[in-house]
Amino acid sequence: MNLTPRFQAADRADAGLSMLARGVVGSEILRIAGEIRALQERGRPVCNLTIGDFDPRHFPIPAGLLAATRDALASGQTNYPPAEGILPLREEVAKLYARDLGLAYPVESVVIAAGARPLLYGTYRTLVDPGDTAIYPVPTWNNNHYAHLSGARGIPVPVTAEANFFPTPDQIRPHLATARLLILNSPLNPTGTVISKEALTALTVMVVEENRRRERTGARPLYFAYDQVYWTLTFGHASHHTPVEVVPESAPYVVFLDAISKAFCATGMRVGWGVMPPAIRRRMSDILGHIGAWAPKAEQTGVAAFLAQPEAVLAFRESVRRKLDERLEALFAGVMAMKRDGFPVDAIEPQGAIYLSARFDLFGRTVRGVPVRTNDDVRRLLLEEAGLGVVPFQAFGFAGDTGWFRLSVGAVSMEDIAGAFPRLRALLAGAPAAV
Repeated sequence: MNLTPRFQAADRADAGLSMLARGVVGSEILRIAGEIRALQERGRPVCNLTIGDFDPRHFPIPAGLLAATRDALASGQTNYPPAEGILPLREEVAKLYARDLGLAYPVESVVIAAGARPLLYGTYRTLVDPGDTAIYPVPTWNNNHYAHLSGARGIPVPVTAEANFFPTPDQIRPHLATARLLILNSPLNPTGTVISKEALTALTVMVVEENRRRERTGARPLYFAYDQVYWTLTFGHASHHTPVEVVPESAPYVVFLDAISKAFCATGMRVGWGVMPPAIRRRMSDILGHIGAWAPKAEQTGVAAFLAQPEAVLAFRESVRRKLDERLEALFAGVMAMKRDGFPVDAIEPQGAIYLSARFDLFGRTVRGVPVRTNDDVRRLLLEEAGLGVVPFQAFGFAGDTGWFRLSVGAVSMEDIAGAFPRLRALLAGAPAAV
C-alpha cells in the first residue's frame, strides 16, 4: 500500500503542529552543506570552510581516547550511565578545571551530557521561565534557537568588529535589570575572536553588582552562562579567561559549558560537561535525564581514562593547535595579501577556536553578471564561481548584510586553502568598483 498520498494533505496543512514546531528555523549551515555536496558531486573543486567540525583524516581523535573507549566497549560499558554522568569522569573534570583553570569546584558541581548542545538547552530550561529575558550577542551560536525552544524573550545584542565581536558594558547595561540570563561564548563561534580579560571583568562585575541589588529586593538572580567549549584553542597573543577567575564573587551565578568536541576533535563522540553551583547542577541533571541527554557510558569511561593522563592531554592539545594555527594563518595571510593588492576583502587576525572572520565587501557590484546586494549573494558567488564555501553571519542570528563571514578550517588541508586563492583572485579581479 502506497501511503504517500495520505500524507500530502497533512503536509500542506502543517499537520496541526505545535506553535513551537512551526516556529523552529532549520540550520542554515546544513542547507549550505547540501549545496556544496551538489557541486562536489559534479566534480567541482571546493574549499569547504563552512562546517565547524574536524575531518578525521587531518584531525584524528587522541589515540589514548580511542583505545580507552574501545576497552570500555569491550568490557561491557554499554548500559545506562547515571543521569549526572559517571563519577570517574566528573572527578576528572573537577581536577581538569582545578589544574588548568585554577577553579576548585566540588564534584557535585559537575554534570555530564551528550556534548555542549544539551547543556546550553538545559541551562535555558533550568534557569529561564517562558517570558524571561535572555541576553546574548549576535553573531553567536544557536542562542536564538534555544531562546525560542525555551520560550525565553531573547535580546540579541549586535556586536561589531571594532569591539572584537563582543558586547560592551554600554550595550548590556540597559537590559540587566530585567534579565534572567546572560550568555557569552569565548573563543567565539563564529568569529574566532577571544574576549579580553578587561572586557570580561567589566561584564562580570556588572553581573555581580546586579545580583547584589536583587538580593536587597528579594528578586530572582541573574545568571551568567559561559560557553567555553573552545577554551583550549587560542592563538597568538590571545589568552583565555573565565568570569570566576577574574571576579571570584561571581561563582554563585556562573554556569560553565564545555565538551571534548573541539579540544579533542571528537565532535561525534558527544561528551560534554557543565560546571556550576551544585543546586543548579542537581536540577539540570534531572531535566537532562528526563530527555535522555546523557553521553554514552563507554565514551564517558574513555574520556575519564584519557583525562587522567595530563601529559597526553597536553601533548594532543599542542599538536592540534599547531595544525589549526597553520591553517588559520594561511587563510589570514592569503586574505590580507589580497587586501594589499587592492581587492575588497579584509580579515581579523586569528585569536581562537577554528574560525577566521573574513569580510568580502562586494555590495553594489556586478560580478560575472551577478548583481551583489546581500551576504547570501556574496556567499553564492564565492561558492559557485570560486569554489569557496563560507558561512554568512546571518546563520548565527545576525541581521545585517555587512559582508562578514565565518571561515572554518577543521575539515580542510593546507593544499585546499592554497588552491582556493587563485580561484578567488580570478573571480574578484573581474569585480569593478561599487557605484
